[in-house]
Amino acid sequence: MTKILIISTGGTFNKIYNRVTGNLDVDKSSSALEKIEKSWLNKLNYINIIGKDSLEFTQKDREILLDTIAKSNYKKIVVIHGTDTIDLSSKFVAENIKDKAVIFTGAMVPFSIENIEATANLSFALGAVKFIENGVYIAINGKIGAFDKIKKDKSKGEFFGD
Repeated sequence: MTKILIISTGGTFNKIYNRVTGNLDVDKSSSALEKIEKSWLNKLNYINIIGKDSLEFTQKDREILLDTIAKSNYKKIVVIHGTDTIDLSSKFVAENIKDKAVIFTGAMVPFSIENIEATANLSFALGAVKFIENGVYIAINGKIGAFDKIKKDKSKGEFFGD
């Protein structure tokens, strides 16, 4: 069986409603992954790092992500990331990691609000990472390709490319 590590960095995928502030905050505990794991009746190997909306990511955050991937014993990795800067982080990782298969995914709608998109994107990434060659990819909303081939059209709120 292929061993896969999921690295959850935050993003909309992990946002939950904060009753006090009325904001959608990033859940740093990844309760979304816990719920998916429980419903699938399957153990997921995951870690939580950074815990931010990707619009708040800094170069230091990308370095933490890169360091986590580089030091991992896993050769197949899925990164849950915010969709607004998924391109920047995946490019940074691709420039520095050559000996692993890494797929970035995320969601534009929080799992806590509607779980279909987040679950589908994670499922898509987990299935794909088993079969891809070493490199860095993006798998989201039915699109999959090298990190520089899948782009978000922010004016339409959708991804394109392949």
